[in-house]
Amino acid sequence: METAPKPGRGVPPKKDKLQAKSKKRRRYWEEETDPTTAGASPGPTPNKKRNRQFRPQRPKNACIPKKSRISKKPQLPKKPREWKNPDPQRSLSGAQDPFPGPAPIPVEVAQKFCRIDKSKKLPHSKPKTRSRLEVAEAEEEETSVKAARSELLLAEEPGFLEGEDGEDTAKIRQADIVEAVDIASAAKHFDLNLRQFGPYRLNYSRTGRHLAFGGRRGHVAALDWVTKRLMCEINVMEAVRDIRFLHSEALLAVAQNRWLHIYDNQGIELHCIRRCDRVTRLEFLPFHFLLATASETGFLTYLDVSVGKIVAALNARAGRLDVMTQNPYNAVIHLGHSNGTVSLWSPAMKEPLAKILCHRGGVRAVTVDSTGTYMATSGLDHQLKIFDLRGTFEPLSARTLPQGAGHLSFSQRGLLVVGMGDVVNIWAGQGKASPPSLEKPYLTHRLSGHVHGLQFCPFEDVLGVGHSGGITSMLVPGAAEPNFDGLESNPYRSRKQRQEWEVKALLEKVPAELICLDPRALAEVDIISLEQQKKERIERLGYDPEAKAPFQPKPKQKGRSSTANLVKRKRKVMDKEHRDKVRQSLQEQQQHKQEKAKPMGTWPSALDRFVH
Repeated sequence: METAPKPGRGVPPKKDKLQAKSKKRRRYWEEETDPTTAGASPGPTPNKKRNRQFRPQRPKNACIPKKSRISKKPQLPKKPREWKNPDPQRSLSGAQDPFPGPAPIPVEVAQKFCRIDKSKKLPHSKPKTRSRLEVAEAEEEETSVKAARSELLLAEEPGFLEGEDGEDTAKIRQADIVEAVDIASAAKHFDLNLRQFGPYRLNYSRTGRHLAFGGRRGHVAALDWVTKRLMCEINVMEAVRDIRFLHSEALLAVAQNRWLHIYDNQGIELHCIRRCDRVTRLEFLPFHFLLATASETGFLTYLDVSVGKIVAALNARAGRLDVMTQNPYNAVIHLGHSNGTVSLWSPAMKEPLAKILCHRGGVRAVTVDSTGTYMATSGLDHQLKIFDLRGTFEPLSARTLPQGAGHLSFSQRGLLVVGMGDVVNIWAGQGKASPPSLEKPYLTHRLSGHVHGLQFCPFEDVLGVGHSGGITSMLVPGAAEPNFDGLESNPYRSRKQRQEWEVKALLEKVPAELICLDPRALAEVDIISLEQQKKERIERLGYDPEAKAPFQPKPKQKGRSSTANLVKRKRKVMDKEHRDKVRQSLQEQQQHKQEKAKPMGTWPSALDRFVH
């Protein structure tokens, strides 16, 4: 009977399954490596894997000599691996990129976003601290380059109004501007005829999308002024003195005749704060969640809207307070008084941070620009002045107006609007960081009633004016910042995005105690307080815990730690320290004599270089 032949006895082994699979094909951009197939037509490359073959098995008891671990050749130190530059990256077509790497950034553009002055050398500090500073500098440099590269995404540019052939722009009317702009911009100019409940105070939200206004006869309304969609409209049956949006357009603070009331965007009253009574002006600090109120009784009150508690109630001791504004740079409140002074307040201090004498008569209006550099004031002496707030508090320019200005406001780009009776004048400067020029007005507009409130709309070239006849929305080219930060103030955010932003803003809330004139001082070390704390600690403990410990010699063996030897080593160290102090004092005395011997006001001599 025939049996099936066993494998390995004259029967060829079966082909490996790996060979049966489809072989890898060469792409048209890959070069041929096999010289024998250079002239052949392109086809599948041969499989580089070797076929499995049967190898003879070793006997079990066979002795396999082990390799010696000691190498016969002398061992040389290994050279570091050299990374070869790869070939220039090619595209699928085989062409080389003529502009490899990222696009270069001009030094001037990157310097604009740089916040660290590299001209100053790093202080001599510990290596760990120095390495951290170097890492911070490297990260800041990378961030400035990224910001300069992303500046190309800011497609919008600020516009401006220019006259033809020396034409005075103050003579250009709003109707002419509406005819020249597109349909979307022309729709932003409108008039609300509300003579029945005027005069009106108004306020725009931080995103610039919503508008709230309140009339002296109790009319309160809020709307999306871009789409003209009304959010709420109520009559509180009481005089409304001021109105403000809180951190979002969902909450509204209204200063009524007696108390302060909080409403939501549907007109439902949420709170009635009776501790804030007879309020005349309102200001909201968005980064601190503080609502500042000025009252007829002369009190400046700070209300924390996140927890509903009054942080501070300060008595200004200047009578009725009806002129108030905030500095957006440092959140300091500016109050105008009837004696012609402007006082600067912080909730951390019971006394004003500074007092500025601005006018001979009472102050009627105060405003501060977005950079916190310039302050504009107007008084009963018909003077309009611009002050520098960078530590000098001196007037930069002044102008006498035909009638006193009752309302002032700065735009995001530094334009100054002045409301005088039923006339609105706008002055412009050279740019955002320069003060407005008071020589010639930029735009002029006459209203149907006396001005009662002014504010520029954020991120829109629009000026909202509340007067006795209603609300007027004016077009002011070049007034607003054209590009907005979508993570901070997004006019097109949804309800979910607004809720997430509120949570993040509450987590990043700045404490009220940190409000001061110079916010940069918070990053500096208070040396005076540090020394005072050190003295108090020494008095409390009876010794200085940070003082240098006396020298204690280490014990030695073989009888070298005798009492006489220890005293001798201690005395040697003490003598060395004493010699160093004497040498240092002699050098200081010599330098003092040289400075005293050199006559003052003489020209330097060429021989001075040899003086030591």
